[in-house]
Amino acid sequence: MASAYVVINTEIGGEEETLEQLRKIPEVKEAHEVYGVYDLIVKIEAPTLEALKDTVTNKIRKIDKVRSTLTMIVTEEK
Repeated sequence: MASAYVVINTEIGGEEETLEQLRKIPEVKEAHEVYGVYDLIVKIEAPTLEALKDTVTNKIRKIDKVRSTLTMIVTEEK
């Protein structure tokens, strides 16, 4: 199983709508609104790194109000 944390910047005022859409994606295990440089943080899990990449590229980044993402792939879980 591959997992990653994705931090997301949304359009101003688009946080709640984006959060709702993120929570509908099966690979999204956690999704939270945060304060600071980024607006949202999401934990995703997929069977392979390729599936993880597909989730970010074709599901998360295609949400209408998402402006940018930064993905941090987990190398080891303890």
